[in-house]
Amino acid sequence: MKSILRTCLIVSVAALMLFGCAGRPVSAKADRPAAAPPRTLRVYFGTYTRRGGSKGIYLSRLDLAEGTLTEPVLAGATQSPSFLALSPDGRFLYAAGGSVTIDGTRSGAITAFAVDLATGKLTLLNRVSARGNGPCHLVVDATGRHVLAANYSSGSVVSLPVGRDGRLGAATSVIQHKGSSVNPRRQTRPHAHSINLDAANRFAFAADLGADKLFVYRFDPATGALKPHDPPAVALAPGSGPRHFAFHPAGRFAYVINELLSTVTAMAYDPKAGTLATLHTVTTLPADFTGPNTTAEVQVHPSGRFVYGSNRGHDSLAIFAVDAKTGRLKPIGHQPTGGRTPRNFGVDPTGQYVLAANQNSNTVVVFGVDPASGRLKPTGSRIAVPSPVCVKFTYGSGGSPE
Repeated sequence: MKSILRTCLIVSVAALMLFGCAGRPVSAKADRPAAAPPRTLRVYFGTYTRRGGSKGIYLSRLDLAEGTLTEPVLAGATQSPSFLALSPDGRFLYAAGGSVTIDGTRSGAITAFAVDLATGKLTLLNRVSARGNGPCHLVVDATGRHVLAANYSSGSVVSLPVGRDGRLGAATSVIQHKGSSVNPRRQTRPHAHSINLDAANRFAFAADLGADKLFVYRFDPATGALKPHDPPAVALAPGSGPRHFAFHPAGRFAYVINELLSTVTAMAYDPKAGTLATLHTVTTLPADFTGPNTTAEVQVHPSGRFVYGSNRGHDSLAIFAVDAKTGRLKPIGHQPTGGRTPRNFGVDPTGQYVLAANQNSNTVVVFGVDPASGRLKPTGSRIAVPSPVCVKFTYGSGGSPE
């Protein structure tokens, strides 16, 4: 396994240089010298602080030759940073979670941190209102000037401006979703669960678990404004519960993981029109599994050849091969995550490793990726992280190899 991974490291350096952890080209400031392949990547872990003894955001280093993680250290103390996003230049990190009271009104919070490029440590900059409750997902736009977030409990999305110093300002846009669906426990009202931008930074897509819709917005990178697109949404099968969303690196396909039905829906994307068309839907579970399950994260391998989705209950990563011409998915197997409740996972930018964050067993487990088949194999590296629920990769030392 180690010899295969070392060979893969050389082949995948180009992918690491071209793509950041959000799957879009890295800004010029973050480009690394062409002659110097990276030796390690920094990895930030978002957590829930209400359980497991967590104090905030933790930091580790992934050795790209060995597939091992260093013991995590606390990078920044904050309340339940359930989802993280880095600015394109790696200088700032933003976290969704916790709460804040402004002018007597209590709401969910988005927190900004400055990143020490030498050490990876985080310094609190400010905390602002998410203009809704239960913020659970966020993304930084390609210019680094705006943060977009999804509020699960209130079913809304928000756009926040970013100053030159990385601090967040008051919301530019707040849009309240409307709708419900067939699940009487989870879908009586809207629940925005994620928001993502396309590679051109023109359209935003918000998966709403409660409404069974992908809401589509035109995004103005100059002002940060969000406006409903035409058509304003794509409907998913009743009871699906769309949760997270990921674009294929080619830009012509996208994938949404449906929490309540344990499925992934493949879609064709027209980047000029900003429109999605459903291709097909596949299960994330093996045919003989009969227990309870919900899905969580979906990610596309940097090569574009594979898609992974996490199962909570079956406690596995579902693996799919992607048809390069059609974007359709072919199930090829499952990898147990070595723990309980993999709420999140991360495919590293070189495509060599997958890190599974097992929320209810307080562990992060490293798997090597077979570059030919997409199948996963444990590297033997496992670290203890209290209640891990988000995995984000970044370079160190301002983009230089470590």
